[in-house]
Amino acid sequence: MPDATAQFAHAKYLNLESFRKSGVGVQTPVWFAQEPGRPLLYAYSEADAGKIKRIRNNSHVRVAPCNFRGRLQGEWVDARARICGPDEARHGQQLLRDKYGLLKKLGDWFGRMLHHQNAVLAIELG
Repeated sequence: MPDATAQFAHAKYLNLESFRKSGVGVQTPVWFAQEPGRPLLYAYSEADAGKIKRIRNNSHVRVAPCNFRGRLQGEWVDARARICGPDEARHGQQLLRDKYGLLKKLGDWFGRMLHHQNAVLAIELG
């Protein structure tokens, strides 16, 4: 799996493909952070977003590095996604803050002001 994880090392965005009950894939570019030394990625979204609902129904996803518009910059990798519990969510959010810095902190602040609820995803490659 080292080759599959290496392509995410310097990527800024992740194209996350989750699947509807019909089997149709829906691709969404998201920010992500990689757990050092493990084939594990963290991403976050609003708790009521479609991708969160789809992942609750089907944990199989595909991921690939991409640009901010979702244009692929690497190969698709099959993965499993799950919604993190509170402790792991804090860890994932910290990795995201470390990676994206001020932009992430500003996004978090606006989210709190607008009372948005977030969900953090753990995405296990392979």
